[in-house]
Amino acid sequence: MAGRLITLEGIDGAGKSSHLDFIAERIETRGIEVVSTREPGGTAFGERIRTIVLNEKMHGDTETLLMFASRTEQLAEVIMPALARGAWVLCDRFTDSTFAYQCGGRGLSESRIATMEEWVHGNLQPDLTLLFDAPLEVARERLNVAKTSPDKFEREQSDFFSRVRAAYLQRAAQFPHRIKVINSARGLVDIRTCLASLIDSL
Repeated sequence: MAGRLITLEGIDGAGKSSHLDFIAERIETRGIEVVSTREPGGTAFGERIRTIVLNEKMHGDTETLLMFASRTEQLAEVIMPALARGAWVLCDRFTDSTFAYQCGGRGLSESRIATMEEWVHGNLQPDLTLLFDAPLEVARERLNVAKTSPDKFEREQSDFFSRVRAAYLQRAAQFPHRIKVINSARGLVDIRTCLASLIDSL
């Protein structure tokens, strides 16, 4: 059986990460190996990059290059070997995040990010991208309730997240066959019923 790459996307506070285990368990009931990972991160080198990117102030271009550096290692060490042996990979964020946060949020050139995308993973795209979407006020309230120490992205102002969310929705409109928008402001049962249907369709 061919491996599958499923990515989870959304603004901070949209709730995507809380559904990762449910999705993994849903796939595993079919006797399929699941590899769960995240970006930036996923490898020893990538996790060091994650610490820097999430906490250090830097130029937007530097931030983008570090994201793709982590992604390159992740692809080489985790994603491609897993897909090759028929496993399904669940990745918490992938290149859509770079288009949303660095292009939409930071205002960097979409064409430059597209060039990096082509260089790093060529024709490889997720088989399914689950975009968890919620109004900004809902996402911000969830972050406040969590009461964890916010990273530099979570400390951004509402206008930044408005741009990020708009970029995500633009990507979803551009690639509707791949990116499925999940209304994550709904109740847990409704969300997971929708997720189960999408996963079972693969």
